Amino acid sequence: MAGRVRPTWLELANASPAWSGIRRRRTDWCRPVDPHSSGSAHRPVSGPDRVSGARSGWARSGVLGRASPGAGDGVPKYINSPETAIYDKGRLLFGVAEQQERLDARWTPVLVEGPADVLAVWLSYSRSGRPGAVALAPGGTMLTDHQAGMLQELPGASEGIIAAFDADPAGREAADRAWQLLRQPRAPGPLLVAEFGAGADPADLLQAPNGRAQLRTALQRRARPMLDAVVEHRFARLIERHPRLLEDIDGRCAAVRALVPLLYEATGPDEAVRIARRIVALTGTGVDTVAIAALTHLECVLHGPKNARLLTSGRQAAGMKRRKGPAGE
Repeated sequence: MAGRVRPTWLELANASPAWSGIRRRRTDWCRPVDPHSSGSAHRPVSGPDRVSGARSGWARSGVLGRASPGAGDGVPKYINSPETAIYDKGRLLFGVAEQQERLDARWTPVLVEGPADVLAVWLSYSRSGRPGAVALAPGGTMLTDHQAGMLQELPGASEGIIAAFDADPAGREAADRAWQLLRQPRAPGPLLVAEFGAGADPADLLQAPNGRAQLRTALQRRARPMLDAVVEHRFARLIERHPRLLEDIDGRCAAVRALVPLLYEATGPDEAVRIARRIVALTGTGVDTVAIAALTHLECVLHGPKNARLLTSGRQAAGMKRRKGPAGE
């Protein structure tokens, strides 16, 4: 058909009443490419781990590496695809150009894992008639400093930034990285996380019965402080590596020492108190144990480990003396 213009991905999504419609029409504007090729080539490949080269509405082209549905457990969902001279993945976020109207309207930015999740969030609001969340994704890389800066500068970031990933090891790692990058030098607003079930993500949830409403609810009403999730992720990794860690007091104290540095990443006193209480609940220790560990960590940072141990020993000895009372009593 001469003169035919390829639709943008937003036009394609809007034309389809269901996620399956996008999949049916995907062949109109995507071709499978070799993930190991240089640039946005169009050589067809076979096999379950092929990826799709997609062209955005702003005429930037590149490779968006997503495994096919039948790829199996051993193939990553998103593949680190090649860059080109005009496609610097670490400096772009998928969905920014195409959703400028929503971004300018101060919709809440949501960081998701890949392009399919961006489309899912867009579809969940396409008929709601109300402002909400707008999803953006790295194009086949971990979140970079530049991308974090782009998110922080969005008009809606002052109301908060939400990270929405799978509740699997890769998703937890992505949320932890998002926390470390988005809080520096200072978060523009609340940093939140909306975690989904293991192996699920916004694109999967959209296909469930009443999926659009469920996705909106998960993003806007069930999001929780990101630092809470980071603490729980670190604790889960500790227990995974040391299953019997909490069986004795030494192990519980070791767990406290591993978690207390996160106290100093709190955005304010209220959040620090909440994190301290969470550490107490996770480790089964007392508030005094967490307080001593927090002071010891601070002294290590300020004076070095050796001097910190001396200061801690002196404080503990003074505490024991106060409990015993004056000599002769």
